[in-house]
Amino acid sequence: MEQHSFPPLQNDLLLRAAWGQTVERPPIWVMRQAGRYLPEYHEAKGGRDFFECCRSPEIASTLTLQPIERYAGLVDAAIIFSDILVIPQAMGMTVEMVDKKGPHFPNPLRSPDDGQYGELMQRNVDVAKELDYVYKAITLTRKKLQGRVPLFGFCGAPWTLFCYMVEGGGTKIFKESKTWIYKYPDETKALLQKISELCVEYLALQVKAGAQIIQVFDSWAGELSPASFKKFSQPYLAYIAKQLPPRLKELGLEQVPMVVFPKGAWYALDAACDMGYNVVGLDWLHDPAEAVKTVGDRPMVIQGNADPGVLYGSHAAITEVVTEMVKGFGWASRKKGWIVNLGHGITPFVNPDDLKFFFQEIHRLTKEGAQE
Repeated sequence: MEQHSFPPLQNDLLLRAAWGQTVERPPIWVMRQAGRYLPEYHEAKGGRDFFECCRSPEIASTLTLQPIERYAGLVDAAIIFSDILVIPQAMGMTVEMVDKKGPHFPNPLRSPDDGQYGELMQRNVDVAKELDYVYKAITLTRKKLQGRVPLFGFCGAPWTLFCYMVEGGGTKIFKESKTWIYKYPDETKALLQKISELCVEYLALQVKAGAQIIQVFDSWAGELSPASFKKFSQPYLAYIAKQLPPRLKELGLEQVPMVVFPKGAWYALDAACDMGYNVVGLDWLHDPAEAVKTVGDRPMVIQGNADPGVLYGSHAAITEVVTEMVKGFGWASRKKGWIVNLGHGITPFVNPDDLKFFFQEIHRLTKEGAQE
């Protein structure tokens, strides 16, 4: 992969905010903003399988840009259209996306003795080669963005990827994950460490390809007790934050802000502030004012945290949620430390015009002179 030159960035609001600088208004983007709720997404996707879209730089790039074009002037970042499960795929596992059901691993890891575990642990994974299509999509998207907004790269957190690899898909009871951590803790940790190392390299190569900020999604963090989180998630999240900057330096790349999103693990906010990330994502179960108190005087930026479900509601309900959020994060007096987002990915069947109204209300209620 050669070094690329891209058009200059015209809107760097999100990057300045992520570095903890005072900004004129809080930047906004939404997790899964490129996706199923947009009619143009279905048009561009056509009859293609989900992972087929991820593997086509042209299509992934088109999908990434759709919300930037639809919400021009309202949204402050793009996030590359991809999936957290490309890492298990790169490790040699088969993952399918089943319509209406989500991801499915036909052959999940059942125990350290099932043969597949040993193979995975031995396999030398070439992240540069296996995930080349992601880097190509990032580079193409950066060029097509023409500097309009910065581009996020991302990966799944080791714990969340591990859950998918042993459960074989989404789950409500986490039977396999819990069996592994309580029956085979050492083998679990060895696999988590291997995944962490791949995450670092994958993120570094995304930055090399043109990503300007990265996020680590720990979607299943909230399934762990506080004690288990300290053993099976926290050390690996911290490893990524510690190892990525020197790896970027080694590759001759500039540092980028790093975001961690330990969804559902409300008890981990304090720990997340000391893991080495610049930004922590909050889900909608957090009270913004309490979160600001927990962060205290640490230079941590908060991202979040409207309930995605409010977008099914009336405009009055959206205004109320935005007003409470602006007040809760103390925007009028702080003018820094907050990136606006939902508390999780936008859900299907949302009317895109209601998301537009959400964006407009954020702008209206946070612009210079707006009162708390």
